[in-house]
Amino acid sequence: MDFELAPLPFALDALAPAMSQETLEYHYGKHHQGYMAKLKAAIQGTPEADKSLEDIIRSASGGLFNNAAQVYNHSFFWQSLKPGGGGNPSGDVAAMIERDFGSADAFRAQWQKAGAGQFGSGWVWLVLEDGKAKIVTTANAGNPLTTSARPLLTCDVWEHAYYIDYRNGRAGFLEAFTDKLLNWDFVAQNLKNAG
Repeated sequence: MDFELAPLPFALDALAPAMSQETLEYHYGKHHQGYMAKLKAAIQGTPEADKSLEDIIRSASGGLFNNAAQVYNHSFFWQSLKPGGGGNPSGDVAAMIERDFGSADAFRAQWQKAGAGQFGSGWVWLVLEDGKAKIVTTANAGNPLTTSARPLLTCDVWEHAYYIDYRNGRAGFLEAFTDKLLNWDFVAQNLKNAG
């Protein structure tokens, strides 16, 4: 497959002040681009070059897995964000959150606690597994594609995701994510596709 870095679904300055243009220039323009470049170099001339990104993630290990998964995770993360996002979900997503977490406020608290509690680099995810929504964390490049769960939402908790704007304040970044950036429309689309 011809892997290319998709453009961001918003302008570089569209998430400010919750996420600055400088953060996106480094995070998308350097980190995400770097994972893509390493992935393309690693698969060139190999059988993996004909596989989908998801299939590479499910079958690879070591450096190939790390770069493929980080390409996927970051692409999923950008879709999980939107200008003027956050707040409470509606429709089917609201019903799922109410059923599986008790309330949107309970979800928000559990999400922030899980993200803040992830030791070192990693990700916090909202997934659907066996018909139930759950919050899970993964270390480093890990993601739900290696399990039976379907990802609905993610937030990057590697330091490069927030250090420019929040320094070492991961909790503040997670609050900004849930209150100002979270793209519930993306969650609704993923929930519909999972059904």
